[in-house]
Amino acid sequence: MTASSRPQPTAGADAPAEADPLRVWFRFIRLHRRVSAAVAAELRAVGLSIPQFDVLSTLSEREGLTQQDLAERLYVTKGNVSGLIDRLVEAGLVERRPIPGDRRSHALHLTEAGLALARTGIAAQRAYVTRTLGRLPPGDVAELERVVLAWRDAARADSG
Repeated sequence: MTASSRPQPTAGADAPAEADPLRVWFRFIRLHRRVSAAVAAELRAVGLSIPQFDVLSTLSEREGLTQQDLAERLYVTKGNVSGLIDRLVEAGLVERRPIPGDRRSHALHLTEAGLALARTGIAAQRAYVTRTLGRLPPGDVAELERVVLAWRDAARADSG
């Protein structure tokens, strides 16, 4: 039997022969909602909301950010970050430190308790990712990363 005479696999309901970008978009959105809900539950179990985790994990990677820097990294407004930081400061997880020569801004730093909670949240997220995305073959994960980065670049180019 030659390659051209072999029966070709038929596309199943979940795998169209030619993927429709809109269908892929809807699947991506539903997957995002599912994993966000699952991760939110994992984080709630350690006492964190997703916004709190976003702040703590970002500061665990780069301390000394201003509220404006943090807002830009999290793609939210400075006003959204302000109240959240106030609550994290009150909880003893984040501290504001003066920036020499800048009387209007403060550098944000994790306290020991904040760093410990950030690490706990990161471990919970890592465990979820290992149980889900980590079960895919490494080549599929590499291909997914390639596609996500290409999509990100296309989205960045579209936004100007």
